[in-house]
Amino acid sequence: MTTPLRVGAVNYLNTKPLIERLTGFAPNIDLTLDLPSRLADRLAAGELDVGLIPVVEFFRGDSYSFVPNVAIGSRGPVLSVTLFSKVPWEQIRSVSLDEGSRTSAALTRIVLQKRYGVRPTFEQLPIDAGADDLDTDAVLLIGDRAMRACLPGYRFAYDLGEEWTGWTGLPMVFAVWAVRGGVELGAAETAFHRAKEYGLANAGLIAQREAPALDLDPGYCRRYMTNIIRYDLGPTELAGLRKYRELAEELGLVAPAPRHPHAGRAQ
Repeated sequence: MTTPLRVGAVNYLNTKPLIERLTGFAPNIDLTLDLPSRLADRLAAGELDVGLIPVVEFFRGDSYSFVPNVAIGSRGPVLSVTLFSKVPWEQIRSVSLDEGSRTSAALTRIVLQKRYGVRPTFEQLPIDAGADDLDTDAVLLIGDRAMRACLPGYRFAYDLGEEWTGWTGLPMVFAVWAVRGGVELGAAETAFHRAKEYGLANAGLIAQREAPALDLDPGYCRRYMTNIIRYDLGPTELAGLRKYRELAEELGLVAPAPRHPHAGRAQ
């Protein structure tokens, strides 16, 4: 009897192309869906073998590797990671952070401090809490919630993918398939690539299926998956990962990279 491979993913629209038919391509995969922050905690606790986790948690992990050439990222606007603000960047003094976010929360800190020289206070916004009437100057929303949000009380809507690429000239990678140390994927590794290829080839069908529950236009959902989100993890994306880690290290958000990193790690 084949040992189940415990895999966790996020239940956001941008994840759908990566998990479409994943369990069909590898029947031994036991797939569960959760928030990205919770997936990271479960992977660290040994409750998952593979998790589509925030990259900041990949860098914080112990001996993680990743499935090559599969990620969730952007090169320019990402649409689903937005900092809504009542004031311009330089005047932000307090920020509410979406409970589901860790990579984007760290990215917010990086951009505020390293690009704009601002050190605001931060507080957490529960995943089920409204964001329209907060006392903080700004609020970070991610995922499907960010795509639906309007927040008319906030004058500015800063797209953090656009901010990052405009600043660094590099893609922003938000999540990777992290593999816990000691876990051997074997033939299952192919399933992650096949699911990605199948999902992107059927993005129109996925958009048509998912849009009603999200209260979004199917055409908008399709363009988001095919024209906005990038699912590759090539040389330029790896360069973006390295830059992100460098800046996160400078702010003490992740520990310094080991001098002799393991093969396959994005150090």
